[in-house]
Amino acid sequence: MALGDAVLFRQRSMEGMAGGQLGAQLSLSSVPHNMDELVQRTRVHADEAEEPAPQQDGETVAYLPPNLYLCDLRHDAGETSTSLGPAESGLVSKWRMKDRMKTGCVALVLCLNIGVDPPDVIKISPCARMECWIDPSSMLPLKAIDAIGKNLQVQYERWQPRARYRVQLDPTVEEVKKICTTSRKSAKNERVLFHYNGHGVPRPTVNGEIWLFNKSYTQYIPLSVYELESWLGTPSIYVFDCSAAGMIVNAFCDRPDYGGGNPSPHPAPAMKDCILLAACGAHEILPQNAELPADVFTSCLTTPIKIALRWFCPRSLLKDTLDPDLIDRIPGRQNDRKTPLGELNWIFTAITDTIAWNVLPRDLFQRLFRQDLLVASLFRNFLLAERIMRAANCSPQSYPALPPTHQHPMWHAWDMAAEICLSQLPALLSDSNLEFQPSPFFTEQLTAFEVWLEHGSSRKNPPEQLPIVLQVLLSQSHRFRALVLLGRFLDMGAWAVDLALSVGIFPYVLKLLQTTATELRQILVFIWTKILALDKSCQVDLVKDGGHQYFIKFLDSDDVCAEQRAMAAFVLAVIADGHPRGQSACIQAGLINICLVHIQTVPGAESQPEPLLLQWLCLCLGKLWDGAPEGQAAYRDNARTTLTSLLSELNPEVRASATYALGTLVKAHSESTIPTETSSVEDEEDEEALTSEREIARSLLKVINDGSPLVRTELAIALARLAIAHNRLFRAAASAYLKPPSSMLSPTFAASRNASYGYTQQLAFAGSSMMDQSAGLRVGLEGTTPPRPLRPVMSSGSLPSSGNLHGSPSELGYTEEARSLGNGPASNGVSRSWRLRGEESGIYVQCVAAVYALARDPSPRVASIGRQILRSVGVEVVVKPVRTNSGPGHTRNASVPALPPTPLPSGLVRSTSWVASTSGNLASTFRTPPPSPPSRPNFLTSPMGIRRVSSMEQFSSTASTPRDMGRIPIRISGEIGIATTSPVPRSVSATGLADGSGVPVGPASLSMESTVPTSTLYSWSCGHFSRPLLEPTHEDEDEVLARREERERVALDGMSKCQHSSVSKVSDPISSWVTLSEMGTKAVLLHPFSPLVCCADEKETIRIYNYEEEQLVNTFDNHNAPDKGVSKLCLLNELDDSLLLVASSDGSVRVWKDYTQKDNQRLATAFQTIQGHKPGSRGISAVVDWQQYTGLLYASGEISSITVWNLDTELCFATIPSQSDSCTSAMSASQVHTGQLATGCGDGFVRVYDIRTRGMLVCAMKAHSNRVMGIDFQPGMDLTKMVSASQSGDIKFLDIRNNASPYLSIDAHKGHLTSLAVHRHAPVIASGSSKSFIKVFSTSGEQLSMVRYHNSFLGHRIGPVSCLHFHPYSVLLAAGATDSIVSIYAGEMHSR
Repeated sequence: MALGDAVLFRQRSMEGMAGGQLGAQLSLSSVPHNMDELVQRTRVHADEAEEPAPQQDGETVAYLPPNLYLCDLRHDAGETSTSLGPAESGLVSKWRMKDRMKTGCVALVLCLNIGVDPPDVIKISPCARMECWIDPSSMLPLKAIDAIGKNLQVQYERWQPRARYRVQLDPTVEEVKKICTTSRKSAKNERVLFHYNGHGVPRPTVNGEIWLFNKSYTQYIPLSVYELESWLGTPSIYVFDCSAAGMIVNAFCDRPDYGGGNPSPHPAPAMKDCILLAACGAHEILPQNAELPADVFTSCLTTPIKIALRWFCPRSLLKDTLDPDLIDRIPGRQNDRKTPLGELNWIFTAITDTIAWNVLPRDLFQRLFRQDLLVASLFRNFLLAERIMRAANCSPQSYPALPPTHQHPMWHAWDMAAEICLSQLPALLSDSNLEFQPSPFFTEQLTAFEVWLEHGSSRKNPPEQLPIVLQVLLSQSHRFRALVLLGRFLDMGAWAVDLALSVGIFPYVLKLLQTTATELRQILVFIWTKILALDKSCQVDLVKDGGHQYFIKFLDSDDVCAEQRAMAAFVLAVIADGHPRGQSACIQAGLINICLVHIQTVPGAESQPEPLLLQWLCLCLGKLWDGAPEGQAAYRDNARTTLTSLLSELNPEVRASATYALGTLVKAHSESTIPTETSSVEDEEDEEALTSEREIARSLLKVINDGSPLVRTELAIALARLAIAHNRLFRAAASAYLKPPSSMLSPTFAASRNASYGYTQQLAFAGSSMMDQSAGLRVGLEGTTPPRPLRPVMSSGSLPSSGNLHGSPSELGYTEEARSLGNGPASNGVSRSWRLRGEESGIYVQCVAAVYALARDPSPRVASIGRQILRSVGVEVVVKPVRTNSGPGHTRNASVPALPPTPLPSGLVRSTSWVASTSGNLASTFRTPPPSPPSRPNFLTSPMGIRRVSSMEQFSSTASTPRDMGRIPIRISGEIGIATTSPVPRSVSATGLADGSGVPVGPASLSMESTVPTSTLYSWSCGHFSRPLLEPTHEDEDEVLARREERERVALDGMSKCQHSSVSKVSDPISSWVTLSEMGTKAVLLHPFSPLVCCADEKETIRIYNYEEEQLVNTFDNHNAPDKGVSKLCLLNELDDSLLLVASSDGSVRVWKDYTQKDNQRLATAFQTIQGHKPGSRGISAVVDWQQYTGLLYASGEISSITVWNLDTELCFATIPSQSDSCTSAMSASQVHTGQLATGCGDGFVRVYDIRTRGMLVCAMKAHSNRVMGIDFQPGMDLTKMVSASQSGDIKFLDIRNNASPYLSIDAHKGHLTSLAVHRHAPVIASGSSKSFIKVFSTSGEQLSMVRYHNSFLGHRIGPVSCLHFHPYSVLLAAGATDSIVSIYAGEMHSR
């Protein structure tokens, strides 16, 4: 990763992800014509960012490496397993209206009484007369009211043509009751609209009564709206077009059962289902302006374009030239957007939607403008009514109440659009061949939206034009640009997707999947990617409408780049995620075969996006066949071969995804696949499935030593599925693998153990009735003669090798007597034995060994899953703390037990090393517990404290009470206890004994599917698509670059001073810190750019101390496993946000982020660098070193090789044979030249390696007669000179060009040398002794200073020195001692 990418490290969630951006920023002046152009712009931009910053000289290149490591998103997540996948419910899913409704019936009640004015109304002259655009005085009253009623129905049918309409003209109370009850009966649970025109009756009363007529029309009869509501029921909507209509709204709101007088902000449920629209306020009368119709409110609600133009025309610049009567002759139809009338209606809908969306709360907007089509249309038109009627001093009312909108700026845009249309009207009417010129409204609004995208963010107000963009999608001419801008908006984050969904984008983009336009494919896939990244619930809609076919065709297209295919694969994975119908639809469409073909054809070129595609093809496959038998059965073998090839990919996410996909091929269910006597037809299918799953397991074991916890977690989950599906076979394998040899209790074996090992681990094997009785494993036998202990094969390896497991059964640890098949009574209805060949049973032993290794993984999550698997096969891990020799009475509990060594990559070799940890031997107990505990525990105790349960060889036949039958005994601190809940369900046979297999039998058995650990890989991977992809934003970009530049300046200044100055002494103490550690200090490290010192003690407690402010910054435990011991501390990415690497003595490495933040440190990664150790050694005693420039981590110890790990790919890069019979005791990687490594061995040899050469070994020399305690390259650019020191106290200056003898020797100490430190740039070295001395020498051999006493009043002697470290850019020396005091000494420099 280049220096220019330092600000992009948080975007590197996978290899090549930074290069997989889909689009670049669109300028205001031009829009790309297709998505390819959009991608090309981004790639150019990304290439510019990839250019490395120019370096000053070769030395700067070496000492200021530009690379960053372990800064990908998978390392940010750490061990938290944070789920970033699509939400099934929550914030984003609120956009979906769960109670979408429609208006089924419309009741129109008109009380006009034409010719008779109501007594409380005084009309002006001239006054408004028009009702539904009909002048009542132009015809007879009866004909007029009938025509008005029919016209009103036609006006409503424009908005809801499928509703059932009923009209009552000048009705009585009984007629209104009838129309209301009939409407409710017809509508059932749908909404009913009640329209009341009261222009011919008095105003409503204060009590909320409207007026009707008696049969003879001689009296006005009041009708309470409460009674009206009881007839109509809910849900309903009321339109009251009469003077003082606000009285009715007030009466509704004041009703007690509607929440009247209740201060609660939550209205009653009945009131929530009622919507009211009133023409004016409680004390207002309707406008009588002759320019407007009498029912201006109704006209606004039902004929908005006509009334809007008639109202606007006298107020526009065209008032003197345009005849208002021409408005009725506007050509076109309202549903044809290419005509003038259709475009005006389209613009009006966009503007009113925009006004409502910008002024209303989101939930209210959803209810009024998205729940019901008729209600949405009425409320859009209500906004127009407010504008027009407020100009006439009337204030329309509504419930729910809306904020004022009559002065919203968008009305000016409507006026302009109307004026442009009206200006063309005379010419259009006079010449039918004249083409209508569309309004620039939508183009201008898209430009305004684009301007907002240039400067907007989540902290600013949302774009006003979003509803308009929605409307633009209906137009082919603007569709592509609108989709590109919409995609850019969705790319801004989850809040943007939420806004777009709440405004109603979903049905539009769902409908667009039916289009065949090729230019829209890429941007549509991108938009759906952003939607599904936040809301998984859309999968149902996609499958229902056949939308999955669109993405399958896109994925299989030839002209699609890799990152766009990855998006399509992601969409299809979400469709199949936990959705059986989606799985079935995709499988039937051939998606599995398409994914497998693309995995095989993805080129291994240098282009970056391909890992992302491979990752999502694997995840898509996993989601397709997880729980889908048709997918697993049809493609198991072909898929296994294809996916196995990805397990060696350089990208960890690809390896993890392939492991996940392989794991989901295993059916995670109880062992229903084991053949029985009644399964005759299905036997072959079951046997084939089991064979295939065993091959899957064999493939999965290839990643047992992967450096990425992401991969090992998926491996552990896959093995957990296998352990559940093959539980009995796993139990038999566990019994075979974990059964201790009889020689365990011999004095010879006891004498070989490490008596100082401080923790006794006890592994209790629960239910071991399945033992090897033939050439393989025999399942389900009880009542037979107790089997003999299984004899392990002695080997120096840690696990059985795959090669050996294909051989004879004795190589698997089975006796020759087990070759003959034993016959015995079967349990659980199994009347015949079921045999496995040696190589078949061997895979289960390999799996158990792998699980055993995973249970002691450095990653807490991996270890937790490993222990869970052990429990599922009957192995209980109980850690018993015992007294250590670190101090009197000191004990320490550990939640992570120490387990046998991690298996070697080459295979699995059964050996006695199952009792040896990497840093000491284990005292282990394996037992088969009885169904209920005995009254007194009976142990066979070895001289070294190894204890075995007397019932280890066979089950106890002691009957147990029903209360205790389902419990598994576990050992806690030497006592037998009963577990209240069993991790492994047990069954009871007819004899009352617990079923030894531990597999649930019968209907009362517990389901085992729930025990499968949950994988977070898929949901975490989804988080990539929820982040910005088109225009990655980095709010801290300037800060990161400024910090990097400042640190480079400080480093260069420090390097110059160190290289051009001579050091006279290094003995001035500037700080001392008592760590209060009981174990002293094992490793110390000075931060290069902050006054911080990091130290670690033998218990692996990490402490960060500010030596200028003299305060503790942070403290935390590296891990809580019983094996303790620190080998080294290193800093990764020291010029940026540095990471703290802590190497343990057992070969495990843990890298911490935010280690300087109090209690906020996070584990970025953890893995085991070394597997196994030499026979006879007590532990690994690992030594490691880090090389920043290459990203390589070197590790060795009590092994015969040096492992080289690439922390970019998190794979073992190489294995260098140490070519020595002795252990590697010291190591140093060159920080100047790539690939250079120097090691010191226990026999005094010094070797130099170059990993770039074929032989790797450059030279070897016998520099010392004793163990090498420290080695390093001399300061400067000369890689041929080194410094080494041995335990006997001599320091040798070596030159590999003359490896016959050192060119300079110093007898620094008379024995007991413990540590050596060489400054990175200054010509100074320091050595420490257990005799409480620190000596500082120049590179010419001159002793500069010596430290023996603390700088205190009493001048106490310093403690035995255990570790030393120089500051890289200043002459500061940190020293740690066994007395738990860390001291820092400064040096004096003089220019030379």
